[in-house]
Amino acid sequence: MLNSGVAPKASRRQFIGGAVALGSAGVLAAAFRSFNATPASTGSALLATPTTLPAPSLEPFITPVKDFYRIDTAFEIPQVDASTWTLRIHGMVDTEKRLTLDDINSLPQVTNDITMGCVSNEVGGNLIGTAQWGGVLLADVLRSCGVQPGAQQLVSRSVDGWTCGTPVDAIMDGRPAMLVTTMNGEPLIPKHGFPVRIVVPGLFGYVSATKWVNEIELTTWNAFDAYWIDRGWAKEGPMLSSSRIDLPRNGAQIKTGPLMIAGFAWAPRAGVKSVDVRIDDGPWLPAQIEKSPTGDTWCQWKLNWTATSGQHIFTTRVTDAKGVVQDEEIRPIEPSGATGYHSIGVECIY
Repeated sequence: MLNSGVAPKASRRQFIGGAVALGSAGVLAAAFRSFNATPASTGSALLATPTTLPAPSLEPFITPVKDFYRIDTAFEIPQVDASTWTLRIHGMVDTEKRLTLDDINSLPQVTNDITMGCVSNEVGGNLIGTAQWGGVLLADVLRSCGVQPGAQQLVSRSVDGWTCGTPVDAIMDGRPAMLVTTMNGEPLIPKHGFPVRIVVPGLFGYVSATKWVNEIELTTWNAFDAYWIDRGWAKEGPMLSSSRIDLPRNGAQIKTGPLMIAGFAWAPRAGVKSVDVRIDDGPWLPAQIEKSPTGDTWCQWKLNWTATSGQHIFTTRVTDAKGVVQDEEIRPIEPSGATGYHSIGVECIY
């Protein structure tokens, strides 16, 4: 699959005419909580409490469970009996364990807002969402087993046989990697991994998000290649920084005059420092952003612009808190995720 971003030399007419092929945001997997109407300083975070955006069909910042994307290899959703389910932890650990759901529920519980994205997400695509994940910290569980020196890879296995390889360092470095039992305050439903799944922020789902997990093995990178690694995808899979335009829609006809251009941006682990928008071939304009509490969730942004008649191309980019601008090079999703700037085309009419 090709990047949904558009090369800078693409004509406006080609761009607007190819709205579907170029990958508009489509039905939002998550949507825009509006900002306070008081202008903020250029590119700064808005500290005021967001108000409700008076626009139909937009969903909350936290993606509803029914709208959260699902990518897995299961032809049929596994139906797991929670009363007999166990999680085996073995391999390069001092003490092997087998935990029941009651065991997990008896441990200290945490809740974290985490944005999860699929490596197959095109630039500007909607295979990404944010949920409130509840459960226990995976690092605490592993420490109780005693992780042995030299353990590099956590291999997790699903009840349906799917395998996933996660860097041990990404679980033990302080980020809220979790054994998850709830999603948005409710028990996991079968299609999202009931009774227990794994969520590791900062990594694409194919290396971090095993649903219906029933086995964890600590091992080395050389010892095992997980399901998607065996099919040519990169081993470690860090999520990539990106920014997406949700408003207006790609290919839309809009009236001239005041216009809000808005969307989401994410810079996994580092967090978003700024978002810029370019109108046609003009200069980059700093958008107003609402910062997220951590780098593990996306943030929302907006730019107010006075639309002039004619065809226009809007392009966006994000800069992370370390000052690194997202990769402009257009690259396909395989083997480690698509890159490039997201652009949409619109036509402004009187």
